[in-house]
Amino acid sequence: MPTPKKPFSVLSAEKKSHKTKAELKTRESGEKALATGAALKERPEVRDNPRAHAEFERLSNLLEKIGKNDAIYEGVINRYCLLQAECHGFEEMRDRMSNELEALEQAEGMSAKDYFSLKIDIQKQIIALDKQIQTKRKMLLDIEKENIMTIAAALRSIPKPEEKASNKLLEVLNGS
Repeated sequence: MPTPKKPFSVLSAEKKSHKTKAELKTRESGEKALATGAALKERPEVRDNPRAHAEFERLSNLLEKIGKNDAIYEGVINRYCLLQAECHGFEEMRDRMSNELEALEQAEGMSAKDYFSLKIDIQKQIIALDKQIQTKRKMLLDIEKENIMTIAAALRSIPKPEEKASNKLLEVLNGS
């Protein structure tokens, strides 16, 4: 996989590039055209969920630091925060079920049939929660990959300057 192109900010900070001033100007204007200029906005369902809200604030601050706090990423960031909160909720439920299973193992005065029946039910619920957690984690990972690729893709989609087609034979004949 080829190395992604450096953004204009990096090229200008390095102060060394093989690109002409016109090419750098084209790159800068291309990068600016890919941003809306509006900051991310938190959706009401994210704001109402304390865990999702905290994740949104964290991501918003991080994106601000790298100059990517743009409304173009709003949908995916809000969705990511809700999934993060849901995943945490399932993990808490799984932990509670595990604690109930431990308490059941230490309980006395229960028939063996009732004990094993309850134990199997709790284990099935834990497995079902684990499956849901894994599904949510897969979604989170997909969003994380796509979000990174989207930012990289935005940098790669900057239009290249048009090169003039030249005829080498005519240049030689004209003495250029």
